[in-house]
Amino acid sequence: MKNVGSTQKNFDLDLEYGTQGENVVLDLLKGAKKVEVKTDRFAHYTQRISVEYKYKGRPSGISTTEADYWAFVIPQTETIILIPTTKLKEMCKLCYKMNHKTDGGDHNASWLIHVPLWMVVQYQNI
Repeated sequence: MKNVGSTQKNFDLDLEYGTQGENVVLDLLKGAKKVEVKTDRFAHYTQRISVEYKYKGRPSGISTTEADYWAFVIPQTETIILIPTTKLKEMCKLCYKMNHKTDGGDHNASWLIHVPLWMVVQYQNI
């Protein structure tokens, strides 16, 4: 059994991996990447995030975004989920095929795809 805080053989690899993650966050904070931010006040209850793909019958949201990342704020749990747009688009395509979609928003003018939170958390390359 390892002792907590013991020297690890792969520390240099772990440090490099951690540094790469830190650089992604720094780039985002410095504005090097475009981020689309959505607050989903229902995600906590529905266990899914809702992604608009059309508005009044015209492409919008994920269909027209120029963002590099999408951030979903879930206020009840003070959680922010950050997803590369390319991965979110792949998840949306899969969920669309699975018929995880509805109308919503003001006057049901938005067409939404619902992506389960488990899929976001466990996403590999679908």
